[in-house]
Amino acid sequence: MNIHEYQAKELLAKFGVAIPAGHAALTVDEAVAAAGKLPGPLYVVKAQIHAGGRGKGKFKELPADAKGGVRLSKTLDEVRANAADMLGNTLVTIQTGEAGKQVNRLYITDGADIAKEYYLSMLVDRKTGRIAMIVSTEGGMDIEEVAHSTPEKIRTITIDPAEGFQPHHGRAVAFALQLKGDLNKQAVKLAGQLYEAFTATDMAMLEINPLIETTDGKLLVLDAKVSFDSNALFRHPDILALRDETEEDPAEVEASKYDLAYIKLDGNIGCMVNGAGLAMATMDIIKLNGAFPANFLDVGGGASKEKVTEAFKLILSDPAVEGILVNIFGGIMRCDIIAEGIVAAAKEVNLSVPLVVRLEGTNVQQGKDILANSGLPIVAADDLGDAAKKIVAQVKKAA
Repeated sequence: MNIHEYQAKELLAKFGVAIPAGHAALTVDEAVAAAGKLPGPLYVVKAQIHAGGRGKGKFKELPADAKGGVRLSKTLDEVRANAADMLGNTLVTIQTGEAGKQVNRLYITDGADIAKEYYLSMLVDRKTGRIAMIVSTEGGMDIEEVAHSTPEKIRTITIDPAEGFQPHHGRAVAFALQLKGDLNKQAVKLAGQLYEAFTATDMAMLEINPLIETTDGKLLVLDAKVSFDSNALFRHPDILALRDETEEDPAEVEASKYDLAYIKLDGNIGCMVNGAGLAMATMDIIKLNGAFPANFLDVGGGASKEKVTEAFKLILSDPAVEGILVNIFGGIMRCDIIAEGIVAAAKEVNLSVPLVVRLEGTNVQQGKDILANSGLPIVAADDLGDAAKKIVAQVKKAA
């Protein structure tokens, strides 16, 4: 689960992290009022969307030479003008894709006198089983180019969770950032605060870009991007309350209500599978047969008829879907229950695209009998390879 920048900064501040003063705003008037609470004389108006690259982004509705989603303002009138430009318009960045995201929130922060920009991020390194701190002296909007062209300028410090954060980890971060004197001490302290925030809230990723050194010798978190391990959110109802569903795909939001793992893709073959590994294999074999999956959808190991029906509705909510492949291995899940759900769903949604079903496992013959006796044009498959060939052929035939 992702949260907005202003939410991330408020969360980090609870762990002692130094951030510039700022306030969120939903309207132009709120933006001006927020700026009025800040000392000034420089204000920063920042679009709040779940995507990076906002500073270099462009608004669809504004002229091509218009500024992006992060703008400096020297007066309250400029704050008003910039807020009016952003709110309700669609910001396109390198991370949003061409569709962009509509800006519904702003963050008005106090300006800062920047002497130097750094980069610092944290994530779970699954290869080593440790938490990795990734730092660079080359922070700012071009960090992707730094990673591509001069990767030696990026350093990684790993922390064994059994050992926890130690002073030498902080010193390693400060050394990698080439900080001396009081700035070195600040970096050591900051690294410890960030590690505490990361582990205490079950973050999956924390990115600070830039971390800045001010002209008066202070380290400040100027921007923050945070995502959390969704499997741990039951432990953090306060964090779950920060979820902004308007930033998520509506189909994925609907799927989460029924505990369905759903991700929309760009193909035309809808997939309903139980198990992430089997789902990946199903998508691969569809591509091997010359078509493309329209989604990843894992119904889990204990799907009910109701859950299968909702899964069908989700798949068919995508107008690009021209056929559906159901691939179920009945281990914990019984094939006859799945078959009943498929038949009920097909009837309820008035299925109008080809449907191929491959069942294997517990009560497989009962499941096949239910499908065969349903009176519906459901095509049975013997194995995964046969299923993929049949759904691709059915879609081509329907076209």
